[in-house]
Amino acid sequence: SNQIKINNSSELISSDMKITISGRAGSGKSTVAKIVAKKLKLRHYSMGDMQRQIAGEKGISMLELGKIEEKNPEFDEYIDDFQRNLGREDNFIVDSRLGFHFIPSSIKIFLDVSLKEGAHRIFNQLREYEKYNTSLENTEKKIVEREKSEIQRYKKYYGIKHFDKKNYDFVIDTTYLSPEEIVEKIIKFCMEKKRKL
Repeated sequence: SNQIKINNSSELISSDMKITISGRAGSGKSTVAKIVAKKLKLRHYSMGDMQRQIAGEKGISMLELGKIEEKNPEFDEYIDDFQRNLGREDNFIVDSRLGFHFIPSSIKIFLDVSLKEGAHRIFNQLREYEKYNTSLENTEKKIVEREKSEIQRYKKYYGIKHFDKKNYDFVIDTTYLSPEEIVEKIIKFCMEKKRKL
């Protein structure tokens, strides 16, 4: 059954719940974070949505925005400061490539996915700002380019490797899982972790 039964959820929420979800493109970060937020009555923030908004306002793709950010840290700094300030609050979930870094007191989750499945999910969403994803093959190519750009940028600005699984408390391969199954695993892990504190 995909129904998630949450016992003592109020006890869980009252004990300073901070969750950061990072992961690969198309791994389900935003989708899953939204569902977890609803089930645990947490505020949800999406750094990907913020980036998409910036790209949309400029009329460029996420890949193009990433290229600009490689040379100009202005947009990154705005989002970084937002996350640092967020870390001072309680009871939220944020999907963000670098949430684990800026909010070290959070429960840090990483969602992995195969390149093929991640591309398939992104291509099927037909996102307006990803207009360059004209075919599945092209979408895969753009993911690889974007990940290379991010790896380079995050190493240069922060000296970190966001794909290093050692940075996270819990890693889930979402390739063959539904959003509900991923949510169930995350909530179970967070509740167990909080009970041990």
